Amino acid sequence: MSQSAAFAGLWSSLPTPLTPWVLDVIQSMGHTQMTPVQASTIPLFMQHKDVVVEAVTGSGKTLAFVIPILERLIRRDASLRRNEVGALVISPTRELATQIHSVFSLFLNAQPDNSAAKETEDGKGSSPPQADTEHSGAGFPPPLLLVSSDKSSPAQDIQRFLSTGADIIIGTPGRMEEFLIGKGKTIVSVKELEVLVLDEADRLLDLGFQAALTRIITHIPKQRRTGLFSATMTDADALSELVRVGLRNPARIVVKVQSKRTKGTKSGTLQETQVIEERRIPAGLQNFYISCLPSEKLVQLTHIIKQESSTHHAPHFIVYFATCACVDYFYRILSTLLPSNVQLHSLHGHLPPAARTRALSAFSSTLSLSSSPSVLLATDVAARGLDIPHVDVVIQFDPPSDSKAFSHRCGRTARAGRSGKAYALLVGREIEYIDFLSVRKIPIKQHPYIREDGSTVLDTDCEDDAVNTFTSKIRRTVMTDRALHDKAVKAFVSFVRAYSKHEASYIFRIKDLDLIGLLRLPRMPELKDRDKSKWEDAELDWTSYSYADKAQETKRIEEGSKKEAPKHESETRAAKRKRNAAWSQQVDNKEEKDNRRTKKARKRQWLKSQMVGSGDSKGALQTDKAGPESSGEDDWDELAREERLAKKLRRGAVSQKEFDEEFGDL
Repeated sequence: MSQSAAFAGLWSSLPTPLTPWVLDVIQSMGHTQMTPVQASTIPLFMQHKDVVVEAVTGSGKTLAFVIPILERLIRRDASLRRNEVGALVISPTRELATQIHSVFSLFLNAQPDNSAAKETEDGKGSSPPQADTEHSGAGFPPPLLLVSSDKSSPAQDIQRFLSTGADIIIGTPGRMEEFLIGKGKTIVSVKELEVLVLDEADRLLDLGFQAALTRIITHIPKQRRTGLFSATMTDADALSELVRVGLRNPARIVVKVQSKRTKGTKSGTLQETQVIEERRIPAGLQNFYISCLPSEKLVQLTHIIKQESSTHHAPHFIVYFATCACVDYFYRILSTLLPSNVQLHSLHGHLPPAARTRALSAFSSTLSLSSSPSVLLATDVAARGLDIPHVDVVIQFDPPSDSKAFSHRCGRTARAGRSGKAYALLVGREIEYIDFLSVRKIPIKQHPYIREDGSTVLDTDCEDDAVNTFTSKIRRTVMTDRALHDKAVKAFVSFVRAYSKHEASYIFRIKDLDLIGLLRLPRMPELKDRDKSKWEDAELDWTSYSYADKAQETKRIEEGSKKEAPKHESETRAAKRKRNAAWSQQVDNKEEKDNRRTKKARKRQWLKSQMVGSGDSKGALQTDKAGPESSGEDDWDELAREERLAKKLRRGAVSQKEFDEEFGDL
């Protein structure tokens, strides 16, 4: 599909004309025409219809709900009060919420602040200035609030809301719930709410967000317009959740990408047969996979980056890994395997919010400022909705466990009619994943294996020589700092567990896992049946293998000294058990021993009285054992054992300490 075919008419062709200043901002952004999803969605959303929208990534879905929200609020007959909300936009990640906020800000910053236009708490307020439209409120932009910022707490969100009188609230489910139902329950009013938008709706409807989302939807009015937007909203996903999210007779909008391909020619003629092919990825995307051995994945990753860097000026890459720990590990390792001018950035969900914001901002800024290749290592936290312009190449080092994420990852490039490339690295039986993707309308072609010198071969009969070089280099790097070994083990363990949960587990098998870079294999249940005959642990003195960080190394040495402290020769089994027992168990044991001592004291007293009465100590021991203070045979056996040990103590066969430890007197 050509770029021109991706447009569906001028903005002036909308049935309801846009507010002049809104149209000016759209055109200043470079959007001279509507995309198909915008042309289909905006008229319906502005005409009081609920919508369920599915369109490929980079097709302009954000503007398809931003514009209707703005138009509905600025066309209100009466301004909202300072504590009232007009629209809610909920997204699954903080990064996406921030991006949506920035799009709204482009419009709202184009006009003067209107916080004074909101009515005061007593219901009186200044009237908004009139624009060149027939609506009393038209032309005046509503204020905006992001409640998922890393720079504010929920309590501060409420304060900012009251000070700005925001009409549009954007946030993630948890923070939105806290804003509406938590700290803001008695402050924030939703009785005038006009629009609810769920961006990346299929992700929001996952179990992870279900409870919070249900509470929010129950809290807000039923008389509202609702929009669900996603690139991978299947019929089953949408229809099964429509009732729960409160949509009424929604309009289903599916914008498909189609491409033409030649099927063949008729014999004796030049006539070609064109086949229309539907796809769930952008039309300008070249989607490839490379088949390689597990140990060759890292080699191929570096070769792709080098090859694309030689054909593009300062290209920008996003590389996706399965887990946060994998991102942390390869962020440290790749710097030793790539050219020194390549800039690395990392982004994953376990980073603090401020660090995630800095990483995304740093990578985005290099797109326009840097003259060197830039690589963002990320998890699926950076897969959905993020509009990072001019990303040239996406590399999926680890295929996602959810096939929906595959198209979302690819969609970070080739956006808005631009071109781009995507690579997926597949090993062993993972090649069958291609059929899995084709069923989901994700076309992908095989790319030849890339050699060190840049040459390519379609098949490799033996392992690349570069693998041994990489393995040696990685091990040398890891040996410089024990912290790197810890990261490698953590990354491997997390990857194994993620791999075992893949939805296509018949394709993704644990025995095909990549083991490169580890100094020794960790003990894991998942690896007990793994053939380890070809694996060799690195030759290393683990006692002297140290941390580069002095504080960490000092702690390691101290812990090692405690473990290797010599045991006292007279230490008994009971003492060892006591020393190694958990604190709670030690408390229980002490109480039990106190009770035993009390019982034994009573037995001795009763036994003494019986012996005095009979004049025969031996006879006393052979009398009925069910004395008034007796609690059974075990207690009498315990008493006899104590008497025997007491005789040994008198003979010097045992020490007083051993005697006391055995019977709980310490």
